[in-house]
Amino acid sequence: MNKFRGRSTQSNIPNRFEKIYLDLSDCEDESYFDSGEDPDKIPTVYYNDYSRSVLARNESPDLGHEYSINPYRGCEHGCIYCYARPTHEYLGFSSGLDFETKIMVKKDAPKLLEDAFRKKSWKPQTVLLSGNTDCYQPIERKLKITRQILEVFLKYRNPVAIITKNALLLRDMDILKELAKLNLVRTVISMTSLRREIQRRMEPRTSSPEMRLNAISELSANGIPIGINVAPIIPGLTDEEMPMILKSAAHCGATYAGKILLRLPFAVKEIFVEWIKKEFPERANKVINRVREMRGGELYNNEFGKRMRGEGQWAETFDKMFHTTCRVYGLNNNVVNMSTDLFLRNVDDQQELFG
Repeated sequence: MNKFRGRSTQSNIPNRFEKIYLDLSDCEDESYFDSGEDPDKIPTVYYNDYSRSVLARNESPDLGHEYSINPYRGCEHGCIYCYARPTHEYLGFSSGLDFETKIMVKKDAPKLLEDAFRKKSWKPQTVLLSGNTDCYQPIERKLKITRQILEVFLKYRNPVAIITKNALLLRDMDILKELAKLNLVRTVISMTSLRREIQRRMEPRTSSPEMRLNAISELSANGIPIGINVAPIIPGLTDEEMPMILKSAAHCGATYAGKILLRLPFAVKEIFVEWIKKEFPERANKVINRVREMRGGELYNNEFGKRMRGEGQWAETFDKMFHTTCRVYGLNNNVVNMSTDLFLRNVDDQQELFG
Protein backbone atom coordinates (compact mmCIF):
# COMPACT_ATOMS: atom_id res chain seq x y z
CA MET A 1 0.00 0.00 0.00
CA ASN A 2 1.49 3.34 -1.05
CA LYS A 3 1.98 5.88 1.69
CA PHE A 4 1.34 8.75 -0.71
CA ARG A 5 -1.75 8.18 -2.82
CA GLY A 6 -1.51 8.83 -6.54
CA ARG A 7 2.29 8.61 -6.58
CA SER A 8 4.24 5.64 -7.88
CA THR A 9 7.46 6.80 -6.24
CA GLN A 10 7.37 6.98 -2.47
CA SER A 11 10.63 8.78 -1.70
CA ASN A 12 13.26 11.14 -3.05
CA ILE A 13 16.45 9.46 -4.12
CA PRO A 14 19.72 11.47 -3.80
CA ASN A 15 20.61 13.77 -6.67
CA ARG A 16 23.85 12.56 -8.27
CA PHE A 17 25.06 16.16 -8.66
CA GLU A 18 24.33 17.31 -5.10
CA LYS A 19 26.61 16.68 -2.09
CA ILE A 20 23.94 17.38 0.52
CA TYR A 21 20.92 15.09 0.87
CA LEU A 22 18.08 15.08 3.37
CA ASP A 23 16.67 11.56 3.93
CA LEU A 24 13.00 11.80 4.82
CA SER A 25 12.12 8.15 4.28
CA ASP A 26 11.83 7.55 8.04
CA CYS A 27 10.63 11.02 8.93
CA GLU A 28 7.95 10.90 11.63
CA ASP A 29 6.80 14.45 10.93
CA GLU A 30 4.69 14.06 7.81
CA SER A 31 3.88 17.77 7.75
CA TYR A 32 6.81 18.13 5.35
CA PHE A 33 4.71 16.43 2.70
CA ASP A 34 1.32 17.73 3.85
CA SER A 35 -0.68 19.77 1.35
CA GLY A 36 -2.78 21.16 4.17
CA GLU A 37 -5.79 19.14 3.06
CA ASP A 38 -4.93 15.46 3.02
CA PRO A 39 -1.81 14.05 4.73
CA ASP A 40 -1.79 11.14 2.28
CA LYS A 41 -1.42 13.45 -0.70
CA ILE A 42 1.63 15.36 -1.84
CA PRO A 43 0.74 18.55 -3.72
CA THR A 44 2.12 19.21 -7.17
CA VAL A 45 4.01 22.49 -7.38
CA TYR A 46 4.55 24.34 -10.65
CA TYR A 47 7.46 26.64 -11.49
CA ASN A 48 8.00 28.96 -14.43
CA ASP A 49 10.72 27.81 -16.79
CA TYR A 50 12.48 30.75 -18.41
CA SER A 51 14.37 28.85 -21.10
CA ARG A 52 15.43 31.04 -24.01
CA SER A 53 14.88 28.35 -26.61
CA VAL A 54 12.41 25.50 -26.83
CA LEU A 55 13.64 23.19 -29.57
CA ALA A 56 15.99 20.50 -28.27
CA ARG A 57 18.39 18.99 -30.76
CA ASN A 58 18.78 15.23 -30.72
CA GLU A 59 22.15 13.66 -31.48
CA SER A 60 21.15 10.04 -30.85
CA PRO A 61 21.13 7.74 -33.90
CA ASP A 62 18.47 5.62 -32.14
CA LEU A 63 15.80 8.27 -32.68
CA GLY A 64 14.19 9.16 -35.97
CA HIS A 65 13.99 12.91 -35.45
CA GLU A 66 16.48 15.74 -35.05
CA TYR A 67 14.40 18.11 -32.93
CA SER A 68 11.89 17.75 -30.13
CA ILE A 69 9.86 20.14 -28.01
CA ASN A 70 8.73 19.58 -24.42
CA PRO A 71 6.35 22.12 -22.82
CA TYR A 72 7.04 20.72 -19.35
CA ARG A 73 10.02 19.42 -17.38
CA GLY A 74 9.04 16.77 -14.89
CA CYS A 75 5.81 14.82 -15.33
CA GLU A 76 2.85 14.36 -13.02
CA HIS A 77 1.94 11.11 -14.75
CA GLY A 78 4.51 9.61 -12.39
CA CYS A 79 5.45 6.55 -14.48
CA ILE A 80 7.78 4.54 -12.26
CA TYR A 81 9.99 3.45 -15.17
CA CYS A 82 10.36 6.86 -16.85
CA TYR A 83 13.82 7.23 -18.41
CA ALA A 84 13.44 11.04 -18.18
CA ARG A 85 13.51 11.09 -14.37
CA PRO A 86 17.29 11.75 -14.14
CA THR A 87 16.93 14.92 -16.23
CA HIS A 88 15.27 16.52 -13.20
CA GLU A 89 18.59 16.31 -11.39
CA TYR A 90 20.00 19.00 -13.68
CA LEU A 91 17.50 21.35 -12.02
CA GLY A 92 18.65 20.45 -8.51
CA PHE A 93 15.67 18.15 -7.92
CA SER A 94 15.44 14.41 -7.27
CA SER A 95 14.54 11.74 -9.80
CA GLY A 96 12.02 10.44 -7.27
CA LEU A 97 9.02 12.30 -5.90
CA ASP A 98 10.38 15.63 -7.12
CA PHE A 99 10.08 14.49 -10.73
CA GLU A 100 6.33 14.00 -10.45
CA THR A 101 5.53 16.78 -7.94
CA LYS A 102 7.77 19.69 -9.00
CA ILE A 103 6.94 20.59 -12.59
CA MET A 104 8.68 23.25 -14.67
CA VAL A 105 6.28 25.00 -17.03
CA LYS A 106 7.40 26.63 -20.28
CA LYS A 107 4.68 29.23 -20.71
CA ASP A 108 6.71 30.98 -23.42
CA ALA A 109 7.09 27.79 -25.48
CA PRO A 110 4.63 28.80 -28.25
CA LYS A 111 6.36 32.16 -28.80
CA LEU A 112 9.83 30.59 -28.67
CA LEU A 113 8.76 28.01 -31.26
CA GLU A 114 7.44 30.78 -33.50
CA ASP A 115 10.73 32.64 -33.16
CA ALA A 116 12.60 29.49 -34.19
CA PHE A 117 10.43 28.99 -37.28
CA ARG A 118 11.04 32.59 -38.39
CA LYS A 119 14.81 32.18 -38.45
CA LYS A 120 16.39 31.71 -41.87
CA SER A 121 18.47 28.89 -40.46
CA TRP A 122 15.40 26.75 -39.73
CA LYS A 123 14.86 23.96 -42.25
CA PRO A 124 11.29 22.61 -42.20
CA GLN A 125 11.29 19.11 -40.75
CA THR A 126 9.30 16.91 -38.40
CA VAL A 127 9.51 17.95 -34.74
CA LEU A 128 8.61 15.49 -31.99
CA LEU A 129 6.18 16.94 -29.46
CA SER A 130 7.07 15.19 -26.18
CA GLY A 131 9.87 12.66 -26.22
CA ASN A 132 11.10 13.50 -22.74
CA THR A 133 8.02 14.26 -20.63
CA ASP A 134 4.37 14.01 -21.67
CA CYS A 135 2.97 17.11 -23.36
CA TYR A 136 -0.55 16.09 -22.26
CA GLN A 137 0.11 15.58 -18.56
CA PRO A 138 -2.71 16.72 -16.20
CA ILE A 139 -1.79 20.43 -15.94
CA GLU A 140 -2.14 20.78 -19.72
CA ARG A 141 -5.91 20.62 -19.28
CA LYS A 142 -5.69 24.03 -17.59
CA LEU A 143 -2.66 25.73 -19.17
CA LYS A 144 -3.20 24.63 -22.81
CA ILE A 145 0.44 25.20 -23.74
CA THR A 146 0.51 22.12 -25.97
CA ARG A 147 -2.60 23.35 -27.76
CA GLN A 148 -0.94 26.72 -28.42
CA ILE A 149 2.16 24.93 -29.72
CA LEU A 150 0.02 22.93 -32.15
CA GLU A 151 -1.49 26.19 -33.37
CA VAL A 152 2.02 27.41 -34.19
CA PHE A 153 2.78 24.22 -36.13
CA LEU A 154 -0.41 24.73 -38.13
CA LYS A 155 0.25 28.44 -38.66
CA TYR A 156 3.71 27.83 -40.12
CA ARG A 157 2.80 24.53 -41.80
CA ASN A 158 5.60 22.61 -40.10
CA PRO A 159 5.07 18.85 -39.53
CA VAL A 160 4.75 17.53 -35.98
CA ALA A 161 4.73 14.06 -34.42
CA ILE A 162 2.98 13.66 -31.07
CA ILE A 163 3.40 10.88 -28.52
CA THR A 164 1.39 10.68 -25.30
CA LYS A 165 -0.20 8.41 -22.69
CA ASN A 166 -3.12 10.75 -22.16
CA ALA A 167 -6.50 10.77 -23.93
CA LEU A 168 -6.54 14.56 -23.40
CA LEU A 169 -5.08 14.60 -26.90
CA LEU A 170 -8.70 14.38 -28.14
CA ARG A 171 -9.36 17.89 -26.84
CA ASP A 172 -7.30 19.28 -29.72
CA MET A 173 -9.11 17.31 -32.42
CA ASP A 174 -10.00 20.49 -34.32
CA ILE A 175 -6.34 21.47 -34.80
CA LEU A 176 -5.27 17.88 -35.48
CA LYS A 177 -7.83 17.57 -38.26
CA GLU A 178 -6.51 20.72 -39.95
CA LEU A 179 -2.94 19.46 -39.67
CA ALA A 180 -3.98 16.06 -41.04
CA LYS A 181 -5.60 17.64 -44.11
CA LEU A 182 -2.17 19.08 -44.97
CA ASN A 183 -0.27 15.87 -44.09
CA LEU A 184 1.45 17.64 -41.21
CA VAL A 185 0.77 15.39 -38.23
CA ARG A 186 1.36 11.87 -36.89
CA THR A 187 0.08 10.82 -33.48
CA VAL A 188 1.15 7.93 -31.26
CA ILE A 189 -0.47 6.53 -28.14
CA SER A 190 1.99 4.82 -25.80
CA MET A 191 0.78 1.69 -24.00
CA THR A 192 2.55 -0.44 -21.41
CA SER A 193 -0.23 -2.74 -20.21
CA LEU A 194 -3.91 -3.41 -20.87
CA ARG A 195 -4.40 -4.45 -17.25
CA ARG A 196 -5.66 -1.61 -15.08
CA GLU A 197 -4.32 -3.16 -11.89
CA ILE A 198 -0.80 -2.85 -13.33
CA GLN A 199 -1.37 0.53 -15.02
CA ARG A 200 -2.67 2.14 -11.83
CA ARG A 201 0.35 1.06 -9.81
CA MET A 202 2.94 1.71 -12.50
CA GLU A 203 1.72 4.97 -14.08
CA PRO A 204 -0.93 6.30 -11.66
CA ARG A 205 -1.94 9.54 -13.37
CA THR A 206 -2.05 8.40 -16.97
CA SER A 207 -5.25 7.64 -18.87
CA SER A 208 -6.63 4.13 -18.40
CA PRO A 209 -5.97 1.53 -21.14
CA GLU A 210 -9.64 1.76 -22.15
CA MET A 211 -9.42 5.53 -22.59
CA ARG A 212 -6.27 5.21 -24.67
CA LEU A 213 -7.85 2.65 -26.99
CA ASN A 214 -10.89 4.90 -27.31
CA ALA A 215 -8.56 7.78 -28.22
CA ILE A 216 -7.08 5.64 -31.00
CA SER A 217 -10.59 4.92 -32.31
CA GLU A 218 -11.59 8.60 -32.22
CA LEU A 219 -8.43 9.79 -33.94
CA SER A 220 -8.71 7.14 -36.63
CA ALA A 221 -12.39 7.92 -37.24
CA ASN A 222 -11.49 11.58 -37.78
CA GLY A 223 -8.74 10.90 -40.28
CA ILE A 224 -5.82 11.56 -37.92
CA PRO A 225 -2.86 9.22 -38.55
CA ILE A 226 -2.50 7.22 -35.34
CA GLY A 227 -0.06 4.57 -34.17
CA ILE A 228 0.70 2.54 -31.06
CA ASN A 229 3.96 2.39 -29.14
CA VAL A 230 4.39 -0.65 -26.87
CA ALA A 231 6.60 1.06 -24.35
CA PRO A 232 8.26 0.16 -22.25
CA ILE A 233 8.26 -3.59 -22.54
CA ILE A 234 8.96 -4.86 -19.02
CA PRO A 235 10.33 -8.41 -19.29
CA GLY A 236 8.68 -10.76 -16.83
CA LEU A 237 5.79 -8.36 -16.11
CA THR A 238 4.19 -6.97 -19.27
CA ASP A 239 6.10 -8.58 -22.15
CA GLU A 240 3.43 -11.21 -22.82
CA GLU A 241 0.90 -8.43 -23.49
CA MET A 242 2.67 -7.12 -26.59
CA PRO A 243 0.61 -9.13 -29.14
CA MET A 244 -2.70 -8.19 -27.52
CA ILE A 245 -1.75 -4.50 -27.29
CA LEU A 246 -0.87 -4.47 -30.99
CA LYS A 247 -4.03 -6.38 -31.90
CA SER A 248 -6.29 -4.10 -29.83
CA ALA A 249 -4.71 -0.95 -31.24
CA ALA A 250 -4.98 -2.21 -34.83
CA HIS A 251 -8.66 -3.08 -34.34
CA CYS A 252 -9.21 0.47 -33.07
CA GLY A 253 -7.63 1.97 -36.18
CA ALA A 254 -3.89 2.23 -35.51
CA THR A 255 -1.87 1.79 -38.70
CA TYR A 256 1.72 1.85 -37.45
CA ALA A 257 3.56 0.64 -34.35
CA GLY A 258 6.79 0.76 -32.41
CA LYS A 259 8.27 -0.73 -29.27
CA ILE A 260 10.90 0.20 -26.68
CA LEU A 261 12.47 -2.02 -24.05
CA LEU A 262 12.54 -0.91 -20.40
CA ARG A 263 15.36 1.60 -19.85
CA LEU A 264 16.82 2.21 -16.38
CA PRO A 265 19.43 4.99 -16.56
CA PHE A 266 21.05 6.40 -13.41
CA ALA A 267 18.65 6.65 -10.43
CA VAL A 268 15.80 4.96 -12.31
CA LYS A 269 17.50 1.63 -11.54
CA GLU A 270 17.05 2.06 -7.78
CA ILE A 271 13.58 3.58 -8.12
CA PHE A 272 12.30 0.77 -10.32
CA VAL A 273 13.90 -2.07 -8.34
CA GLU A 274 12.46 -0.71 -5.09
CA TRP A 275 9.04 -0.45 -6.72
CA ILE A 276 8.96 -3.91 -8.31
CA LYS A 277 10.03 -5.57 -5.05
CA LYS A 278 7.25 -3.78 -3.19
CA GLU A 279 4.41 -4.01 -5.71
CA PHE A 280 5.14 -7.40 -7.32
CA PRO A 281 7.40 -9.30 -4.90
CA GLU A 282 6.54 -12.65 -6.47
CA ARG A 283 7.80 -11.43 -9.86
CA ALA A 284 10.62 -9.14 -8.78
CA ASN A 285 13.53 -11.55 -9.18
CA LYS A 286 12.25 -12.76 -12.54
CA VAL A 287 11.94 -9.20 -13.85
CA ILE A 288 15.33 -8.06 -12.54
CA ASN A 289 17.16 -11.15 -13.80
CA ARG A 290 15.58 -10.93 -17.22
CA VAL A 291 16.50 -7.25 -17.51
CA ARG A 292 20.09 -8.18 -16.73
CA GLU A 293 20.00 -10.91 -19.40
CA MET A 294 19.02 -8.28 -21.96
CA ARG A 295 21.55 -5.71 -20.77
CA GLY A 296 24.77 -7.71 -20.76
CA GLY A 297 24.53 -8.57 -17.06
CA GLU A 298 23.78 -5.01 -15.95
CA LEU A 299 20.49 -3.25 -15.29
CA TYR A 300 21.18 -0.81 -18.11
CA ASN A 301 23.39 -0.37 -21.13
CA ASN A 302 23.21 3.04 -22.83
CA GLU A 303 25.09 1.95 -25.94
CA PHE A 304 23.51 3.27 -29.13
CA GLY A 305 21.80 0.51 -31.07
CA LYS A 306 21.22 -1.56 -27.92
CA ARG A 307 19.67 0.80 -25.37
CA MET A 308 16.23 0.80 -27.04
CA ARG A 309 15.95 -2.92 -27.83
CA GLY A 310 18.45 -4.78 -25.63
CA GLU A 311 20.47 -7.78 -26.72
CA GLY A 312 20.49 -11.55 -26.45
CA GLN A 313 17.82 -14.22 -26.81
CA TRP A 314 15.00 -12.33 -25.14
CA ALA A 315 15.58 -9.23 -27.27
CA GLU A 316 15.49 -11.35 -30.41
CA THR A 317 12.31 -13.06 -29.22
CA PHE A 318 10.61 -9.72 -28.64
CA ASP A 319 11.71 -8.49 -32.07
CA LYS A 320 10.27 -11.57 -33.79
CA MET A 321 7.06 -11.37 -31.77
CA PHE A 322 6.67 -7.68 -32.62
CA HIS A 323 7.27 -7.98 -36.36
CA THR A 324 5.13 -11.11 -36.71
CA THR A 325 2.21 -9.51 -34.89
CA CYS A 326 2.51 -6.32 -36.94
CA ARG A 327 2.34 -8.35 -40.15
CA VAL A 328 -0.73 -10.26 -38.94
CA TYR A 329 -2.65 -7.07 -38.13
CA GLY A 330 -1.39 -4.94 -41.01
CA LEU A 331 0.68 -2.49 -38.99
CA ASN A 332 3.55 -0.54 -40.60
CA ASN A 333 2.52 -1.55 -44.13
CA ASN A 334 2.23 1.96 -45.55
CA VAL A 335 4.34 4.55 -43.77
CA VAL A 336 3.97 7.93 -45.48
CA ASN A 337 6.36 10.81 -44.83
CA MET A 338 4.86 14.11 -43.75
CA SER A 339 4.97 17.18 -45.94
CA THR A 340 7.70 19.80 -45.56
CA ASP A 341 7.09 21.79 -48.75
CA LEU A 342 4.16 23.77 -47.31
CA PHE A 343 6.25 25.60 -44.74
CA LEU A 344 5.63 29.36 -44.36
CA ARG A 345 8.41 31.36 -42.73
CA ASN A 346 7.04 34.92 -42.79
CA VAL A 347 3.44 33.91 -42.34
CA ASP A 348 2.28 37.15 -40.68
CA ASP A 349 3.73 39.27 -43.50
CA GLN A 350 1.98 37.10 -46.09
CA GLN A 351 -1.34 37.23 -44.27
CA GLU A 352 -1.10 41.02 -44.11
CA LEU A 353 -0.21 41.23 -47.81
CA PHE A 354 -3.18 39.11 -48.91
CA GLY A 355 -5.60 40.44 -46.31
